[in-house]
Amino acid sequence: MTDKLKLFSIGFITGIVNGLLGTGGGTLIVPALVFLLGIEDHKAHATAISIILPITLVSSLVYLQNKIIDIPLTINIAIGSTIGGIIGAYFLNKLSIPLLRKIFGIIMLIASVRMWIS
Repeated sequence: MTDKLKLFSIGFITGIVNGLLGTGGGTLIVPALVFLLGIEDHKAHATAISIILPITLVSSLVYLQNKIIDIPLTINIAIGSTIGGIIGAYFLNKLSIPLLRKIFGIIMLIASVRMWIS
C-alpha cells in the first residue's frame, strides 16, 4: 500500500470514527502515524491536533444542523480546553518519547476501561 493510500485510509477511518463517536483524532491518528508510518511521536501528536480541527468543524456543522449541540456547555468546555491546549502544546516537546507514550497509553487505558464498564 502506498503512503498516500495509507494516509487517506487513516484519515477516512478517523473521520468516520470522529463523526460517529466524537473521538478519533488522537486515539487513532497518533498510533497509526507512529506504528504504521514510522512518524516520530512528537510530530504525530502535533499532526493529530492539526487534523482534529477540520474533522471537528465538519462534524460540528452536522451536529448543529441536527440540533444536538449544547451551546453553553460547549462554550464553557472550549474555554478550559483552549487554555489546556496552549499549556499542553508548550510542554509536548519537553517530554521524552517514552514518557509521552506512557502518558498517552495510560489515558487511553483509563478511557477504555471507563467505557467498557459503563
